[in-house]
Amino acid sequence: MKRRQVSRVLISVSDKTNIVDLAKELNNLDIEIVSTGGTSQVISDAEINVTSVDSVTLFPEMMGGRVKTLHPLIFGGILAREEDINEVEEHNIGIFDMVICNLYPFREAISKNLDLDSLIEQIDIGGPSLLRAAAKNHSRVAVVTDTDDYEWVVDEIKQGGLNLLQRQDLALKAFRHTAEYDATIQSELGSRFGQEGLPSSLHVTGIGSPPLRYGENPHQSAIFYSDLLSTTPSVSNSEQIQGKQLSYNNLLDFDAALAMVTEFEDPTVIIVKHNNPCGAASADSLVDAYNLAISTDPMSSFGGIIALNREVDVELSKNIILSFKEGVIAPSFSPEARKILSTKENLRVLETGSLENYERSFSLRSLDKGWLMQESDEATIDISDCKVVTKRSPTKEELDGLQFGWRIVKHVKSNAIVFSRQKSTVGIGAGQMSRIDSVKIATFKSIPNAENTVMASDAFFPFRDGIDEAAKAGVTAVIQPGGSLRDQEVIDAANENGMTMVFTGMRHFKH
Repeated sequence: MKRRQVSRVLISVSDKTNIVDLAKELNNLDIEIVSTGGTSQVISDAEINVTSVDSVTLFPEMMGGRVKTLHPLIFGGILAREEDINEVEEHNIGIFDMVICNLYPFREAISKNLDLDSLIEQIDIGGPSLLRAAAKNHSRVAVVTDTDDYEWVVDEIKQGGLNLLQRQDLALKAFRHTAEYDATIQSELGSRFGQEGLPSSLHVTGIGSPPLRYGENPHQSAIFYSDLLSTTPSVSNSEQIQGKQLSYNNLLDFDAALAMVTEFEDPTVIIVKHNNPCGAASADSLVDAYNLAISTDPMSSFGGIIALNREVDVELSKNIILSFKEGVIAPSFSPEARKILSTKENLRVLETGSLENYERSFSLRSLDKGWLMQESDEATIDISDCKVVTKRSPTKEELDGLQFGWRIVKHVKSNAIVFSRQKSTVGIGAGQMSRIDSVKIATFKSIPNAENTVMASDAFFPFRDGIDEAAKAGVTAVIQPGGSLRDQEVIDAANENGMTMVFTGMRHFKH
């Protein structure tokens, strides 16, 4: 494929990594270098021939550096096509064959918590314009935005220049770079300007990880994109300290488990399988919580993901490695615990750092040719605010169980039923098309431990059968939203079975 030679290059970079080495290579190839203020100074200080932009435009930088390259002699040299040669000659415009540019570090400026005026000064104007102009004219001009590309680009220049496919790839990279940059700006300024609610248009940008082990199934490829602006605790911002490469399913389960465990202040353990909890418990210690969580469903917990809201210590790590697990996520791991976990070299271990600032604002899901966005389901209730609708009121132990079960059930796929006792799950029925079937599954999972449990339901009971079935299993108290046309029948069933029931007035469907 035909190459285009490079004889004149424009360089304007904020990130000056390896820029001197690059300029030396270009200078050794007798390529003319034109450069802007700070970049020009760095190159000149290295005793490399460089022409400053203002000596080309005969116009100085203005307004504290806000206006540097925005001039026809610069942009004409980038955007000129073969058929524009007469105008180029008429206006004495020097042609550029390559633009090397990266942008003001706006994302880094955000992390410094600058005031608004200082932050706005970090919005690059000339840089994106240069990149877009060069990318638009990629049929003639090569555009380089990434310092990692310097070496191979120089190698190609030495061989006669870049071919069209290479210039196309670089152009796409430049357009992605400016799109990410603008998305970052609008997101941060929207936050600074107090924009609330769901946006009228959606701009999503992220940094792609190396390809995941595979997608939902081994025949599907997958990649994870992390939020450019996120600094709060999350799976995205966690560090994998050991284990096999993460898969699509691993990330979904880690994320679900982390969302659940952050609901609790007491030492808590959550075990997730296929995006549903199969065990959860709070206790005075993580070891006690872990053993209670495992006891909910020992068979299903095999190969699960474990989330914890405290540091993992030696005793807990010894318990974890007793059976096969896919992964563990926690704020931290003691050095001794790391050594013990490392004996299971395939075990994926993720460290999040402190979970104090954990938050979820919105959830985003893709449809075919579209997306759904909603506020995250962060609503909580205090059990004391719920309405007791039966003759009998809950005991202290039942209230504890109802509060715990309600926090868990909102994370279970609908139709969702959770049996719990005080601060531990006993049986979980998930994802059934009829609520009675979810009750039956929770009952089956609770055998032989269902006596004196409480039941949480993510939505109302359309019929009394779910209450009757739970009563036969040994459930003594129920928490549910209420709102069914047959609420009174359901309440009557609870009273007939000597149960207590509270209405939350809040539904927690999860799909």
